[in-house]
Amino acid sequence: MIKKFVAWDYVVFAALFLVSASIGVFFAVKERKKKTSKEFLVGGKQMTCGPIAFSLTSSFMSAVTVLGTPSEVYRYGASFVLFFLSYALVIIFTAELFLPVFYRSGITSTYEYLELRFNKIVRLAATLIYILQTMTYLHFANHLVFFGFTVTGFDLWGSVVATGIVCTFYCTLGGLKAVVWTDAFQMIVMVVGFVTVLIRGTTLNGGSTKVWEVAYEGSRLNIFDFDVDPLRRHTFWTIVIGGTFTWLGLYGVNQSTIQRCISCKSEKHAKLALYLNLLGLWTVLVCAVFCGLVMYSHYKSCDPWTADFISAPDQLMPYFVMDIFSSMPGVPGLFVACAFSGTLSTVAASINALATVTFEDLVKKCFPNLSEKISTWISKGLSPASSLHPQASLSIHGMCGGPMLGLFTLGIVFPCANWKGAIGGLLTGITLAFWAGTGSFIYPAPPTKSIPLQLSTLNCTLANARTAAGPPLLADTWYSLSYLYFSAIGCLVCAIAGLLISFITGPSKGEDIPPVLIKPVCNLFCFWSERLKVFLWCGVRHDSPEVSSRTQGLSPAAGERARTYARARATPRADYLPAITL
Repeated sequence: MIKKFVAWDYVVFAALFLVSASIGVFFAVKERKKKTSKEFLVGGKQMTCGPIAFSLTSSFMSAVTVLGTPSEVYRYGASFVLFFLSYALVIIFTAELFLPVFYRSGITSTYEYLELRFNKIVRLAATLIYILQTMTYLHFANHLVFFGFTVTGFDLWGSVVATGIVCTFYCTLGGLKAVVWTDAFQMIVMVVGFVTVLIRGTTLNGGSTKVWEVAYEGSRLNIFDFDVDPLRRHTFWTIVIGGTFTWLGLYGVNQSTIQRCISCKSEKHAKLALYLNLLGLWTVLVCAVFCGLVMYSHYKSCDPWTADFISAPDQLMPYFVMDIFSSMPGVPGLFVACAFSGTLSTVAASINALATVTFEDLVKKCFPNLSEKISTWISKGLSPASSLHPQASLSIHGMCGGPMLGLFTLGIVFPCANWKGAIGGLLTGITLAFWAGTGSFIYPAPPTKSIPLQLSTLNCTLANARTAAGPPLLADTWYSLSYLYFSAIGCLVCAIAGLLISFITGPSKGEDIPPVLIKPVCNLFCFWSERLKVFLWCGVRHDSPEVSSRTQGLSPAAGERARTYARARATPRADYLPAITL
């Protein structure tokens, strides 16, 4: 019989909430004289790379990683570790392609870029999709940890209310600085929790060599599967290619990530924060994967899920923790704090990002003449409002993130894309991604494409017999596509459809686009021909003196000039148009 939480567990868990709330109070007092919306939303753009790196890792390594990844490895094997390649590609693309454009544009909301590059319609559409995406993601990330820990005797609704109150409290009081420093603290708690479980679990199961041998015998170490079948749940290609698109939609153009990056004091600090964050992502990933292997070694002959000791795979990790630490009061509370650290940081970062997007993209557009004092109070007021997310029925993160990634790629990489192509591509990508995604939920993939590895109940005293579900009757092709490809479909379809519509309706005139809004990707592939580079820039004045000054970072005044220039669509001067001959 697995024991439940005791008093010491609740004490350790409560300490996490107390420290998090205290950080909010500290920054509320410290920054009380800096009463501007810019200070509240982006920390006055004076943050350094260290805390931002911790914050990024903590926010995106949420309960999905703490609870979901070990369970995934336990059931399907350690191929999940291949995400270390996806993370590396995501960070490189974010740091070198997307971040420089966002940072130098002088924006606060990433969706402000879409108005500078296209128009208000595109910005509004993307803003509304982002709000829906973030609220839904928040719901499912939170539901995973709340439901998972019901096996510990932890009160479900009490944890929901406590998380909402604490996050809203320190976000509203302290703004971005409180979010970042709280995330840094929670990142440390997360790693400590993982390491504690690893040490205890490995010791109980005969050491690391024994754990490795058991994992090998159970086929958990078959990592490299190069099958190109897109219907397979996890292969090398689905994880590296599909995972890169999925995480790039979550990371590269996501307001939560970019907001913290642009809060850095310089572009160099922002890039360094991303690369340091990569080390954090790798650390947490490796800890989660090894926890899954240790858990398999422990339950190799008595699977709690198959034996009906737990009601869902998400409860495997909490069940394992309560099992191995049953004689050590307070330690299970540490792991719960570890999982809730991921949840708190995710919720806090999303609340802050939603408040920023809502204020910058909706409130300021409707009321452009608000005073600074009123703007600050509205920004703070939006923080608690942003935490009241609806109970959505399915995760649409990949389905929304992919088309959004395609939209920003259109704007940053392709000068010829116009606003009609942008909105048309976005809608096409969203439609196709949702078609594939919702179909996969209604008609799951055939068992042969996503069946877990063998699990045993040989040494279990079984609870209730489980009736095996029959195979789905429909949709064993399109709807059986690996979930990691939803984002790739949305992104590629959005970009291709956007380019086609742009050419049909008349490509955008490059001379009307401020060079700071375009990333010269073509320069990497056409370094041998200046005329070809000019051609691919589609008339953008990439060789003008104005560009070199902007590439060093926009001052507020320069940023405002770029906005004014983009909105005015000034008539181009003839002497700026280079002769294009091939």
